Amino acid sequence: MVLFLCFLGFLFYVYKQLSSENTDEETTSVSKLSNLKMTLYIIGGLAGLVTGGQLVVNNAISIAENLGVSEKIIGLTIVAAGTSLPELATSIVAAFKKNADIAVGNIVGSNIFNIFLILGVASLIGSIDYNPSFNTDLYILAGGTLFLLLGMFTGKRKKLDRWEAAILLIAYLSYTTYLVSLEL
Repeated sequence: MVLFLCFLGFLFYVYKQLSSENTDEETTSVSKLSNLKMTLYIIGGLAGLVTGGQLVVNNAISIAENLGVSEKIIGLTIVAAGTSLPELATSIVAAFKKNADIAVGNIVGSNIFNIFLILGVASLIGSIDYNPSFNTDLYILAGGTLFLLLGMFTGKRKKLDRWEAAILLIAYLSYTTYLVSLEL
């Protein structure tokens, strides 16, 4: 319930931020689409996400069973990459268009939705047991998040530099390699 309330608080914060900004230019570009067309795009996008997500998860489990690889490894690699592809594509396009705010907001927003909404609603529906073996994963996640925050809010440019992004990528690849080596 606390996670879900945090999500509602986040939505209220975003609403207040958007209502206080001048969005006339953005509104005119969006209003060129008809309501029916926007609704169809949203429904089509959601249907594609659900169908694609089901395909990724079901096939990843099938791969795990056929190759004898643990579901944890498949979840940290194939499923994580597959479910993050929409955010990755959006962030890459935003970066090429020199719109770093959208790239960062997309990643942060996705994480907030996943933690607060998905985890909150899932735990409201049924209890989620905590497994102490996930402590290492949580420490790695917290360390990466702290490093990202320090990188974003320190330095002269207040931006994540390429070398900082490279460190995060190397850390992810190293940890994934370590987990795979444990399975072998």
